[in-house]
Amino acid sequence: MRKYLLVGILPFSLLIACTSPPKRITPSFTITAAEPVYFKSFVDCNMAEAWVGDTFRIFPGKYGEDPLWGDARDLKYADGKNATEAFNRRFEEFTEPILPKNVAPTAEGLHGAVWFETVYQDPQDPSGKTLYALYHNENYPSTFPYRTHTGKGYIDQDWPQGLTGQKTPAAVCRIGIMQSLNGGHSWENKGIVLEDNQPRLILKPHNTSVTFAGGVGDPSAIASEGYLYIFYGEYGYPGQYEQASYDPLKEYGGQCISMARIALTDLPDPAGKAKRWDGTGFTVPYDGIGAPIRSLQIPVAAGGGPTSSPQSKYYWGPSVSWNTHLKAWVMLMARAEGPSWKGSNVYISFNTNPSLAGKQGQQWSAPQLLVSKPGHTLWYPSLQPIGGTAEVQNKNTCLKVGETARLFFKDNAKDTAMYLSEYVVRFYGKE
Repeated sequence: MRKYLLVGILPFSLLIACTSPPKRITPSFTITAAEPVYFKSFVDCNMAEAWVGDTFRIFPGKYGEDPLWGDARDLKYADGKNATEAFNRRFEEFTEPILPKNVAPTAEGLHGAVWFETVYQDPQDPSGKTLYALYHNENYPSTFPYRTHTGKGYIDQDWPQGLTGQKTPAAVCRIGIMQSLNGGHSWENKGIVLEDNQPRLILKPHNTSVTFAGGVGDPSAIASEGYLYIFYGEYGYPGQYEQASYDPLKEYGGQCISMARIALTDLPDPAGKAKRWDGTGFTVPYDGIGAPIRSLQIPVAAGGGPTSSPQSKYYWGPSVSWNTHLKAWVMLMARAEGPSWKGSNVYISFNTNPSLAGKQGQQWSAPQLLVSKPGHTLWYPSLQPIGGTAEVQNKNTCLKVGETARLFFKDNAKDTAMYLSEYVVRFYGKE
């Protein structure tokens, strides 16, 4: 390792019962340059992973139909005795699982492309083979056309521009769950748990960011107190979008990183059962209008704005973990500062409340800079276990890390794009 690059200290008060003496938790960190690790397969999402018995298994990649970039079969898994070994696997050592096929545009089933973002492992299965993958799903009017009888799907009218040119459409993202009963060798689609419908999509002439037409995506999820808590990006309008009455400040007010939750007992049959945060509780239906985490919104005075504008700044792509050393939640996120999610910085936030159930789950510290690479575009940051003996014994993954962790992210440089790690983060905290 080489010299320290950055030190951050984030004061944060732990809320406790008024009958107890107040305590103050101060999470802090150092980030140190380390020997680079270059991932050898395709990644364009959070890294989903789990321990299956004594095997550390990762599930990166993309699968399904995509009229812009082409259909993909890159969602594959790799194994190791620890995280380090799995992350160093050669491309030829990855295995393609059996995944459900895409259905016709108007049929019920899997539409568009999917990326696994988090894997939850059912503790009731002693074999460790029952897994639930939270996936990011992208569709277009051609892959998921609007159906009047269900109110689902998209209408190809005034559609905003996509990433590959003026005549290509933007995608709409939503979030679903798949289940595996054999450790990830094969998967069954269980349906969509979070989505925004056609009335909330932001269209021409206002949507010029060259990102999404709307929707929810880029999720990360943590199991706690009987629920799977889902952190995700909200890209839709907080109401019905209409050209004549469009309000950019209203759009901004309903966007940024948001939270929802679904009972763990609902995971075998999860479609439509997640509830969004409404500002005081988890009461909003899976396709309703929730409220974002306010402390993670960039103020308008600092450049914050609606995601449909290429001038806006906003945080997105959260990756959440429980830190066993701090006894606190840690969130990493990217920050868009231009069209097509351009941004060269990774940020970090802490929540020292053990419970995510109420308003405590919304009390994230103001994001602080973790790493900066000017001239690059950084996406999908995550903390990964170092791979030592204690971490293997504790079955650490990206959802649970300790005092030190590897920082990974996708680095989109001018001519290349790679998933890599160049830094180690060490955490400190005391009362």
